[in-house]
Amino acid sequence: MLAKKYLDHATTLLQRLKDTQIEKIEQAADLIAQAYVDGHTFYAWGGPHSSLPVQDIFSRAGGSPLVNLLIAPALSYETGPINVGMFLERVEGYGPEFFSQIGAEAGDVILLVSTSGRNAFPIEVAMSARKAGLKVIGVTSLAYTNAVTSRHSSGTKLYQHCDVVLDNLTAPGDASIADPILPQKAGPTSGWMGIVILQTLMVAVAEKLHDRGITPPIYVAGNIDEKDEYKQAMFDLVNKHGTKFGGIYSPFRKVK
Repeated sequence: MLAKKYLDHATTLLQRLKDTQIEKIEQAADLIAQAYVDGHTFYAWGGPHSSLPVQDIFSRAGGSPLVNLLIAPALSYETGPINVGMFLERVEGYGPEFFSQIGAEAGDVILLVSTSGRNAFPIEVAMSARKAGLKVIGVTSLAYTNAVTSRHSSGTKLYQHCDVVLDNLTAPGDASIADPILPQKAGPTSGWMGIVILQTLMVAVAEKLHDRGITPPIYVAGNIDEKDEYKQAMFDLVNKHGTKFGGIYSPFRKVK
């Protein structure tokens, strides 16, 4: 049964994640929490398919308003045709131009998700962010990225421009299940592994904020009839400190 085979593989991956990535997740959470305390902003991007894990931590029940979702035109599946996005993520020059229009400042943190880590856009956004004084967190597959060549003229990959690298443990090519009845492997893992990593990260961020004496802001589900006072407090926080990306600036931000 291929379904059971896939679920067994998923269980193994989750255990490997727990065994190998917790320390890195804690490091990334420290960067985000400290940036918030210091008055800075947290941005997150992923694309094209890697946009899905980032969207899963954005503006949702149990999630954090700290997340400012970056969507680059044509590099997510909200817009098409899909082949245009596959072309644009390989084009040099798009990444720096996109980053220049975010309005990010030194001390901010940006998270970038790219499983292969080989294409120009995430590499150049990471390069631009570090040059501007941001901390960069990368979510990628080290096995995958080390099995392919860079598509950027620098010859580098995303992970080489990150302060913290979170490995989603995806196999080269993403698909994980081989069987004689299949023409090629099936069962990709990068999407849901990315979601697990990022949700784990944001839970860790909440803990890090608590450890720093700050009550972590957390969205309450709009479809439950309770915690009205807390819901209003979250609404007021976002209304007062909201950004054009749907998240918030840190309330401790010093306005220049």
